[in-house]
Amino acid sequence: MGFLRFLRRYNYPFKDETQNKACLVQYMQRRGFSKAEVFNGNDVVLPVLIVGAGPVGLVLSILLTKLGINCTVLERNKAFSKHPQAHFINNRSMEIFRKIEGLVEEIQRSQPPVDLWRKFVYCTSLSGSVLGSVDHIQPQDLAHVVSPVSVAHFSQYKLTMLLLKQLENLGFQTCASESSEGNKQSCEKKILMGHECVSIDTSNDFVTVTASSVNNGKRVEKNIHCNILVGTDGAGSTVRKLVGIDMRGEKDLQKLVSVHFLSKRLGKFLLKENPGMLFFIFNTEAIGVLVAHDLREGEFVLQIPFYPPQQTIEDFNPKACEKLISKLVGQEFGDVDVIDIKPWTMHAEVAESFTCCGNRILLAGDAAHRFPPAGGFGMNTGIQDAHNLAWKIASVIKGIAPTSMLNTYDMERRPISVFNTRLSLENYRAAMSVPATLGLDPTVANTVHKVIINGVGSILPSGLQRLALDGIFAIGRAQLSESVLNKSNPLGSSRLAKLKHIFEEGKSLQLQFPAEDLGFRYLQGAIMPESSDVESPSQVPTGRRRDYIPLAQPGCRLPHMFVRVNPLCEETVSTHDLVSGDKVEFVLIIAPVKESYHLARQAFKVAEERQVSLKVCVFWCTDSAERLDKGSKEALSPWKNYADVVEVSSTNSNWWEMCNMTNRGAILVRPDEHIAWRTISGLIEDPRAEMQRVFSAILGAHL
Repeated sequence: MGFLRFLRRYNYPFKDETQNKACLVQYMQRRGFSKAEVFNGNDVVLPVLIVGAGPVGLVLSILLTKLGINCTVLERNKAFSKHPQAHFINNRSMEIFRKIEGLVEEIQRSQPPVDLWRKFVYCTSLSGSVLGSVDHIQPQDLAHVVSPVSVAHFSQYKLTMLLLKQLENLGFQTCASESSEGNKQSCEKKILMGHECVSIDTSNDFVTVTASSVNNGKRVEKNIHCNILVGTDGAGSTVRKLVGIDMRGEKDLQKLVSVHFLSKRLGKFLLKENPGMLFFIFNTEAIGVLVAHDLREGEFVLQIPFYPPQQTIEDFNPKACEKLISKLVGQEFGDVDVIDIKPWTMHAEVAESFTCCGNRILLAGDAAHRFPPAGGFGMNTGIQDAHNLAWKIASVIKGIAPTSMLNTYDMERRPISVFNTRLSLENYRAAMSVPATLGLDPTVANTVHKVIINGVGSILPSGLQRLALDGIFAIGRAQLSESVLNKSNPLGSSRLAKLKHIFEEGKSLQLQFPAEDLGFRYLQGAIMPESSDVESPSQVPTGRRRDYIPLAQPGCRLPHMFVRVNPLCEETVSTHDLVSGDKVEFVLIIAPVKESYHLARQAFKVAEERQVSLKVCVFWCTDSAERLDKGSKEALSPWKNYADVVEVSSTNSNWWEMCNMTNRGAILVRPDEHIAWRTISGLIEDPRAEMQRVFSAILGAHL
């Protein structure tokens, strides 16, 4: 049955069918997966099972579904969290969201206006002295010159709700554990809530996940079979632990308590006095970071340092949190409503591998990497994991590529995760430079805590340990008194001057990293590296903001430029829109040059042989648009999957100049908008052989 489905599925309307026999051989060799296969009566093997219904798992399920791959999502929690958690969506993630119909527009409509969250504010209290502020939005960030979309400030739980709406529109159902039992035939396109992955078996040709849930008050287990299992189940990933993949990096950087609360009065106060995204508050009574998720709605999260076992989570009950909020605000607002209180630990770790068990089990998001929150790398890196992975899984399931192609997921994404870990660590240390300048070095506080736990303080009863810790911290906070921290006091004046220098030099916590956000590059994987790449020095994260410079090297994200696809159409789109989000399709970008047309025809032939969809985009400069009467129809006949594209540039450079190439060059773009291959000069002796070599390399035939 699977073989017949393959025949029907891949009988594309190509120019001729001379390569069908070769494709059947490829199928037998590659074991390409098709739709869910039924065996042993009612048991079903799902193409993809995703464990974890956070933003990463939901984005992956959307992207896979749009590419024609059915999947199911397991979530151990019975309901989705309303804790805001992540809130900053960077440029690249917003670009990916443009592939999901209406999502970007909904985020932009719902998020607070940028002027309400562009600043980080440093103060002694929200009603007291302002030590400094940093504006993290520069004019070019909103100009859409290097990207078709801007960054966003939008709480994770709100994003989750929008993603669930998208999945509902794609035919998904969200099912409680009680309603999902006894329904084995209709497991696809389901989000199964209250289902915990308790074991994984890879001894067969498929992966078997045992899911535990509570049904009518009784715990029950059921087996779910799949071809590919993806763990997107967060920092404490069960999938990662069950398959025995270890994390490497720095553990337990800091323990904190996260307090989610509402106060419309506080929101109105800050809207009037000093709007911002983050408020770093240092005074003699308390220290904390207030995240303003939405000032208009009065929704906040307070992050407080946490030192167990001397402190316990019971010390942060709602009443205690309300008092702490008042100390940090500097006045009482009668409408503070504490919603949720959660302890958490900051780590900087990356999984030893993102794939295992013959590429049948993969990790993405926090399951694969855990970052400090500085810079918002966690969720954004995970969303980009999903984007990298979706088209590769689809290629394998559809039989376009062998399972070995999934090796390239680890090859590409793990180095990016390691780099982002280092960058987030540098940014975290930059954040810590502010309290250190004020005489409150967090490393000293952590050392003191360790001495009390493991050193001489360990002989003291727990109550005395708590008193000692509180006393030492109170002495430290005394340095924040107005008598010390003022310009008349030599010590305070010196510290305030150093603080001003840190802010002006961009050495404090940064929000945006355009060079890394848009300019990250895969050096090996599903690409054709250039000879010069071997000698390229590895990037060293600085923790400082650097501007993005467009590059068109293999592994880079396709540069953005506004263009018109139809010369007669006034509507402009981004070059990113030339890449489809609804099918596994490569895009070859050329200029209207004889040799390039010949290359394109050979590329069409090779793509046809490999049953890969290819679109050719012919870029016409503004000054050559008058030759567009006939366009490229005759030059590319009999193939019809092409587009004549006219540049709409707001700068003096044209497309090829921006890419640092000549118009005799060519660029092959992957389905995830990253460049797979290019030729700078167009001097190719045998275009057909070159295209065969390129597609074999990209689709994993050489792995």
